[in-house]
Amino acid sequence: MLYDYIIRNYKNDEPIFLSELPGKSRDSVRQEMKRLVDEGKIERLYNGVYYRAYTTILGTRGRMSVDKFIEKRYLKANGEVSGYITGIQLANMYGFTTQNPSCYEVCSNEASTKQRKMDVDGRQLIVYKPVVKITKENRSSLQFLDLMSTIDRYSEISGEELKEKLREFVSSLAVDFGEVRKYISLFPDRVYRNIYQGGLMSELV
Repeated sequence: MLYDYIIRNYKNDEPIFLSELPGKSRDSVRQEMKRLVDEGKIERLYNGVYYRAYTTILGTRGRMSVDKFIEKRYLKANGEVSGYITGIQLANMYGFTTQNPSCYEVCSNEASTKQRKMDVDGRQLIVYKPVVKITKENRSSLQFLDLMSTIDRYSEISGEELKEKLREFVSSLAVDFGEVRKYISLFPDRVYRNIYQGGLMSELV
């Protein structure tokens, strides 16, 4: 029964959280998942997180998508906006650097400590606690402020090219500068300097 539910509702590389599975009790669901793991039908990533066992077209053992795990656990917990990508990964995604991140970095309401490092299927993940609760309304503004607190360290471009790239970033994320003004005091002072040098100071006044 539970395995049939999993087959119907989860793709091969999708994370399965114990907490979201139906059953009489968490203990009974946990026991059933242990049986499925023992039978080789389900793979256990770590406590409470699983994925379907499958074989790739190359004949190798399939893996869980780390990106899907991060999105489901930290960026859209319970289907609600709860986090965003930050750090070098964010700078790389929007063309400020060609440097490939050595780990995933996210800021999430699901963080239990200020900063937590963990291993997810061989990839390092760093989860940061946000300065305020992340919502659908303020996510892009907080992500912008995070970017502006590190852009002077990560960016490989400068001058007019940097200003143009920042304008593209602000436009693509629909950054609300009313929200930015609300939270900017919670970020390091260098954010003001980086916003000024990025040609966006007029948006704040």
